[in-house]
Amino acid sequence: MKITAFNYIKGSLQEKSIVPIENSLSWCLIGRHPNCDFILNSPEVSRVHGIILYQEKAYYYIDLASTDGSRINNQALIVNQIFPLQFGDIIRIGDFFVLFESEEINLESNDQFFVNQETTITPTEKLPYQQQELIVKCSQIIQETDDVKTFRLIAEPPILFNDVSFNYKPGQFVMLNLEINGQQIKRPYSISSTPSRPYNLEITVKRISDGLVSNWLQDNFQIGNKIKISPPMGDFNYFDNSQKKLLFISAGSGITPLMSMSRWLCDTTPDFSVIFIYSARTQKDIIFREELEFMALRYTNFQLAITLTREEFNSTWSGYKGRLNEKMLLEIAPDFQQRIAYVCGSEDFLKSLHTMLQELNFPMHNYHQENFGSFKIDRPVVIPSQPSQENTVVVFTKSKQQVICHADETILKAAHREAIKLPYGCQMGVCGQCKLRKISGEVNYEQDFGCEEDYVLTCVAKANGSVVIEG
Repeated sequence: MKITAFNYIKGSLQEKSIVPIENSLSWCLIGRHPNCDFILNSPEVSRVHGIILYQEKAYYYIDLASTDGSRINNQALIVNQIFPLQFGDIIRIGDFFVLFESEEINLESNDQFFVNQETTITPTEKLPYQQQELIVKCSQIIQETDDVKTFRLIAEPPILFNDVSFNYKPGQFVMLNLEINGQQIKRPYSISSTPSRPYNLEITVKRISDGLVSNWLQDNFQIGNKIKISPPMGDFNYFDNSQKKLLFISAGSGITPLMSMSRWLCDTTPDFSVIFIYSARTQKDIIFREELEFMALRYTNFQLAITLTREEFNSTWSGYKGRLNEKMLLEIAPDFQQRIAYVCGSEDFLKSLHTMLQELNFPMHNYHQENFGSFKIDRPVVIPSQPSQENTVVVFTKSKQQVICHADETILKAAHREAIKLPYGCQMGVCGQCKLRKISGEVNYEQDFGCEEDYVLTCVAKANGSVVIEG
């Protein structure tokens, strides 16, 4: 394929030929940065404006969140969306008209260049444990609703967010490491972007009452600011299941991990089937509304249903109203029992939905929920046979160390007090990074964190008598 770029202001013309690498994903960056493969030197062109992809004998174009956008055949493109290219298409980039033409390739010509072969790995591949935090910079802020912002992040130094240094599965989260009022604070946030669009990472944050970190991000985190993030964490993703029929149910900001999954499916998986149910308060509270509606129109196997719980009586809304109930679920997804369910939302929403699905005889082994909230599936609470002692001893078999735990201390806190190094992440019983095998003894939790009997979450567990841990 030949690219011909004409600058209608300056009257300049430049041409290049693309020689794709067969049987692989190849790409060509377009922008005004010197490292781009096809340089368009004009202020209206972003440093990295767009990318041409070649895969399975087809060409595609993606606008990489450019400042002034791109148009194909005079049609404005949605940023970070894959658009198939055909011979004769014209892309408008700043002052340039870029024409894509078929061409017989002369391998000895000096006017050609080979598009880069992407040396990345897919989210399904197993990675070695990653312990290094990553410094990221805010490159763009998108106001999704009145109280929700998406922060688009790029790495410093630049990397692709799907290579060996940072590879995530759609639905996972990262820990943000922030300094607020002189205090170091870590908080988990779901990734709302998809690894199929690897040039940036996105987190979507809702302002909440008394939300220290969320409100600080809303009020203080600006374009150009930098923060540290952890490697990706979490088991809330569908890659461990081969089933292609999926049921996504979310409410409020719980939409973020499911949006990441949906974007990935639409970008990469032609034979999926998703029923996406979303609950919001009013029309103005629907996060990602335009993109969701676009996905539902473009992909016949992506079915969208939105219900509003607080919409005004005289509203023009013609969709579902009220909280998700049995009748609504059966109407939207009559085959819900044949699907794998992924749900995310507030504590009350999760608890209500979990109960409803149980009563409808949904196979609960196909039920998965995001557990950032405090709600956990009810399990019998184990009552200690003896009262907790004032001081208890925890023994770590691998390091051959032991520590005395005070009655009000978690095992992790006691270990750190004695300079014993243990893995940890969120320190809230969420991410699972602190989980160690328990060889003997009993531990207590203030609530049910769903930890297996033979393991212990050291960041939230308190020893009840002597405890031996493999750590």
